[in-house]
Amino acid sequence: MIYHSVLSLIGNTPLIQLNKIGAHARMPILAKCEYLNPGGSVKDRIAQAIIDDAEATGHLKPGDTLIEATAGNTGMGLALVAASRGYQLVCVMPEKMSKDKRQALSLLGARVIIAPNAPLHDERNFRNVARRLAAENGWFLTDQFGHPANPRVHFETTGPEIFKQCDGKVGAFVSGAGTGGTITGVGKYLKQQLPDVKIILADPIGSRLAHLSDPSQDDLDQPFLVEGIGGSDAPQNLDLGMIDGVERVSDEESFAMTGRLLREEGLLVGSSTGTNVVAALRIAQRHDLNGPVVTILCDSWDRYFAQPWMQRLGGS
Repeated sequence: MIYHSVLSLIGNTPLIQLNKIGAHARMPILAKCEYLNPGGSVKDRIAQAIIDDAEATGHLKPGDTLIEATAGNTGMGLALVAASRGYQLVCVMPEKMSKDKRQALSLLGARVIIAPNAPLHDERNFRNVARRLAAENGWFLTDQFGHPANPRVHFETTGPEIFKQCDGKVGAFVSGAGTGGTITGVGKYLKQQLPDVKIILADPIGSRLAHLSDPSQDDLDQPFLVEGIGGSDAPQNLDLGMIDGVERVSDEESFAMTGRLLREEGLLVGSSTGTNVVAALRIAQRHDLNGPVVTILCDSWDRYFAQPWMQRLGGS
């Protein structure tokens, strides 16, 4: 088969069982290999979907400039779309994000602007900076946190793929939330097909999303190192009503699990995947599930090589 664009390679990612890590779990743990998308993450899906929608509705014309507030992965996906379709791209990133992501975006032709690690109510927050620059320059704000194409593409593609790959049997779906699109879109689809499925939020310790989803959880709002998931406020695309339970995961647990995934399963993934799998392993011990536990391998390890936690895994 000959593909006419790199964008044709987005989606239809494989589902793999975690045989070693899940060896003693009650239920199988299945991992959706989103890091195998051409841009290296689950965010390729939403990047293409948002631009498709903008073109279809007449909000974009050739040569326009896109701008996004991104932890890096949506920026990578948008860079592929921009290269394929003739747009310019500006990415606003919080300073906590890895240098590997900054360099990769620059190599792909994006202009990278670094914003302080400021809370959402602060005008210096990366999302507020992107919104301001879009208004000042007439750039198209792709708005991954609020654009309805984000959860919609997961409802239309990721969810059905998982359902089909599992032969219609899913006990629980476990995912972190950055924009909220993955857990909302996949959760909505699976609940329509399987009313008993459990949708579980994997949240870094320090993120408030766990408390906002389940008020019995402590209301924490503290720094954490895992990138791309968690936050102080629920984004527009996160449907908290979709969530049946929460598992909080520390940075140390996430990084250690990432190392296990690399060395025991041969899966070349980043730290938010570690968060997901720690949570999935806990859920897979439950007795109330009617099928396997499915989670997301969010992104590729190559965007974290410079991070101290990744270097510690390698003994450097």
